[in-house]
Amino acid sequence: QMEIVESGGGLVQSGGSLRLSCAASGFALDSYVIGWFRQAPGKEREGVSCISSHDGNTYYTDSVKGRFTISRDNAKNTVYLEMSKVKPEDTAVYYCARGHFCSGPTTMDYWGKGTLVFVSA
Repeated sequence: QMEIVESGGGLVQSGGSLRLSCAASGFALDSYVIGWFRQAPGKEREGVSCISSHDGNTYYTDSVKGRFTISRDNAKNTVYLEMSKVKPEDTAVYYCARGHFCSGPTTMDYWGKGTLVFVSA
């Protein structure tokens, strides 16, 4: 049975760091692109970062470039999102999803349930 479980969210002060994990079961993460998305209250879900399946290329939305890092541990079947220098505007529910292209949410075919990140000012 396939499952994606995000963890690592919580309350963090502005300027602090947090590491989110995306653990998969029932399929191999490295066979898919894995994207991190987030949705803040009253806003649409947006792409944050993505890591490709074969070459490991990474992509970031402009607002997190230089602050967030996506990585993959194939042995643990887990993808991470290292968040540093966080800002209050990073507050959102963060979702992990698998797909075949690093593109928008509609290109992802399986999602986790999300983990909440709250950044206090």
